[in-house]
Amino acid sequence: MLVDDTYAATFRFRDEPRPGAGPFVSHLPGRHGITTTMLISGDRESEVRYLADRVGIDVVHAECSPEAKLEIVRAETARRRTLFLGDGVNDAPAMTAATVGVAFGRNSDITAEAAAAVVLDSSLERLDELIHIGARMRRIALQSALGGMGLALVGMGLAAFGWLTTVAGAIAQEVIDLGAILNSA
Repeated sequence: MLVDDTYAATFRFRDEPRPGAGPFVSHLPGRHGITTTMLISGDRESEVRYLADRVGIDVVHAECSPEAKLEIVRAETARRRTLFLGDGVNDAPAMTAATVGVAFGRNSDITAEAAAAVVLDSSLERLDELIHIGARMRRIALQSALGGMGLALVGMGLAAFGWLTTVAGAIAQEVIDLGAILNSA
């Protein structure tokens, strides 16, 4: 390009998606039951659309201020459980409004404080592991709590009909509690 009788070069730099972003986004609905993925960014519309198209995200919000991000996340969280993934200071308010906020990397102490979890190495594989671990922990906690309560109710029923003595009931309750704790561990 010629500008004022001199040549000028125009460069166009684009952010590229993280490695594995496309397969990660495509497996979210089937593997984790996630129904909507959004890209909420303060960057220009063309750049945000480019990234979203590359990884398979349909819902795009570009050129958003931190306040706009916060309002979008609040509205989505009012409708359903949300997971917000952010890596900058401007993501911290939205991260606190989400059901679960995850900070990517240790770029900011503010972001890390706002997040429920921090993925230190900024890899989508680690985020996927975090989601799997969280789901497994929830299953185990529910199993332990509901199983323990169910067995305790059975024990109370047996005691109410006189089929379980006071001492045997106390021992049974300790065994139930120990079983729930061991299952959780």
